[in-house]
Amino acid sequence: MRPDLLRPLLGTLGLLIGFTLYALAGKLAEPWQSVAIGGMFALLGLGAWVYARGERWIQGLGLLLLIYGLLRATVLR
Repeated sequence: MRPDLLRPLLGTLGLLIGFTLYALAGKLAEPWQSVAIGGMFALLGLGAWVYARGERWIQGLGLLLLIYGLLRATVLR
């Protein structure tokens, strides 16, 4: 089996982008900070759920992230 060298690079790049966006959203005034961060969690959950395709535990995690993101954007402050 040949190792996929691009996958760790893309994972690291994704983490850097995610932490940067989270830090930038943290500088916004309320309620936009909660809406932006909640939206990011919701998009992450939706992406995980779509990407999983048959992996139940990843789809469950994606659904939890999606629900948390929606709650964070609307109710949790």
